[in-house]
Amino acid sequence: MNGTLRGTFVWLDKIIIFTLMNQDFPLFNEDFEELRDLLQQFENLRAGRSHSFLDEDSFEQIIDYYDEHDELPNAIQAAEIAIEQFPYSSTLLLKKANLLIETKKYNDALELLEKAAILDSTDINLYILQTDIYLALNQHEKAAALLEEQIQQFDGEDRTELLLELADVYDDWEEFDRVFDCLKIALEHDPNNEEALHKICFWTEYTGRNEESIRLHTNIINEHPYNQLAWFNLGTAYQGLKLYEKAIDAYLYAVAIDEKFDYAYRNMGDAYIRLRKFQDAIEVLQKHLEIAKPEDVIYEAIGHCYEKMRKFTQARYYYRKASHLSPQDDKLHYKIAVAYMMEGNWENAVKSIASALKINKNSAEYYIALGQCYLELDKNKDALIQFMHALRLKPSSVSSWQEFVRGLYISDFFDEALVQLDEAEQKVGRKPVFQYYRAAVLIAQGRTKEGLIQLETALQMAPRQLKKMVELDPTLLQHTSVVELISRYRKKK
Repeated sequence: MNGTLRGTFVWLDKIIIFTLMNQDFPLFNEDFEELRDLLQQFENLRAGRSHSFLDEDSFEQIIDYYDEHDELPNAIQAAEIAIEQFPYSSTLLLKKANLLIETKKYNDALELLEKAAILDSTDINLYILQTDIYLALNQHEKAAALLEEQIQQFDGEDRTELLLELADVYDDWEEFDRVFDCLKIALEHDPNNEEALHKICFWTEYTGRNEESIRLHTNIINEHPYNQLAWFNLGTAYQGLKLYEKAIDAYLYAVAIDEKFDYAYRNMGDAYIRLRKFQDAIEVLQKHLEIAKPEDVIYEAIGHCYEKMRKFTQARYYYRKASHLSPQDDKLHYKIAVAYMMEGNWENAVKSIASALKINKNSAEYYIALGQCYLELDKNKDALIQFMHALRLKPSSVSSWQEFVRGLYISDFFDEALVQLDEAEQKVGRKPVFQYYRAAVLIAQGRTKEGLIQLETALQMAPRQLKKMVELDPTLLQHTSVVELISRYRKKK
């Protein structure tokens, strides 16, 4: 190392040591006192001054200090000096190899690891560092082969750690089923390993291997009935198969073991919602709020439950609480608007949709809803403008064309409605709803025979969509010829 660079390191270390010596550490904090003393002795060693003997453990602490404080050049220099004094220390060789990996000097690091392996081949960190190098070099096959070979040589926690490392290799390699396989073997070896239990929950959902997960966790529970994570994972596997009642039973066991298991309450709430047991869902989600930090998704889910129960005031209350936590979420403002629309409170619905549109001006759905509100408020011109906005955003959307033509029909713009129906069919094809709307327009214009021909064609295309014409204009059923045609068609069917 040249003199200028070494001088820089000495100067930096003097600042570090001075800072450590002058900080107001508590007198009883022996760790800081010891670290300060070690750094001073190391500074004396580098400067060629008299110093106390630094043993191998002291060098490890010095190296770790510099590494943790992102002083890699200093950490590497400390490792080099340490290895000069303790050339047969595999631990120091591993530490230097790790620092070289951080500086992307992979070949140099591999050479050091080979030396360390000769000194001690039983340290799993040796193989983990080799794996890190192979992954950095995009050599996944080498990394996996190395770990698969070494796993057989270890037992206990070391074997579990290598299996978890192998799972990470397969994850990076995008061999996702093999990730699940590794985690499964790890749990068969160490059923209470929390890291493996947490990870396999995700990978079960990702790979869809729910049946295997159920068998695995059932076996774990049979041996370890108070393993709440195993009960939770069993619940998520059942939930992945849409067996919501069984999922809820598993979650109930999980919270019986750990009453503050917030994720179990969250998932249980979702399972109750899937079963349309909204009051039960509200109760468990409220429990989640009691034990965990408030989250917008939990408030939103409670709001959804109240909306489904047609308790719109409560629904809006929770949607607003969610919105306070996530003010830039336009969907929450829209959900508030929908709750107002369900009550026929069109003025307030308009305000909430406007709030949503301030955040997101590119939602055709919001413009359609706004147009629907304006129609209810007899502001037909404003409604048509909103429907046109929606069409500009989604010209291939059937619902956008449907609402636009509906707006024209309600506004008695029948000729324009026919023109736009032709345009709609050119854009998105011949749809049954357009056929029903065309029949309605022609009948409303007094062109009953033409309308009945169109209606008959629509009934042949999609008889169940007749309700769309009735929703557009219920008075059409006052036409005797319309009712007779519908009845005749139903008799034929």
